Amino acid sequence: MSDPVSWLMIESGWRVLAVDGSELGHVDEIAGDDTEDIFDGLAVTESALGKPRYVLSEQVAEITQGTVRLSLTREQFEQLGEFLEPASSEEIEPDSKGGLGESVRAEVREVEGKVLAPTQRHEHSLSIWRRIALFLRRLRG
Repeated sequence: MSDPVSWLMIESGWRVLAVDGSELGHVDEIAGDDTEDIFDGLAVTESALGKPRYVLSEQVAEITQGTVRLSLTREQFEQLGEFLEPASSEEIEPDSKGGLGESVRAEVREVEGKVLAPTQRHEHSLSIWRRIALFLRRLRG
């Protein structure tokens, strides 16, 4: 048995096992913030073109080189929801040219941006093309 490793080591294509050791699928994508060391979860697919299921980090029991073992049974895994790509986000930063007037104008532009062109706030399902691209990337890796 291998030694445990950090979530930061997980790569696409790693095997994902149920609590009993049976294979559930492979890691498709890792969700988290490596700069803050925050692990949110994994997108796991059962087949090359299957829709990935989202596994919360709390449902990961052990991570070893090449393998992620879950604390879930196959039945529990099959009840998980589909993995959705995070929504895009963007911050509008004011110009730093100074002056109270410029600061107020920057705030007005920020509010206008949020009202007239809001950033996307919903998550998207992985399209078939995105799943194919991820599958091909996994084959090359």
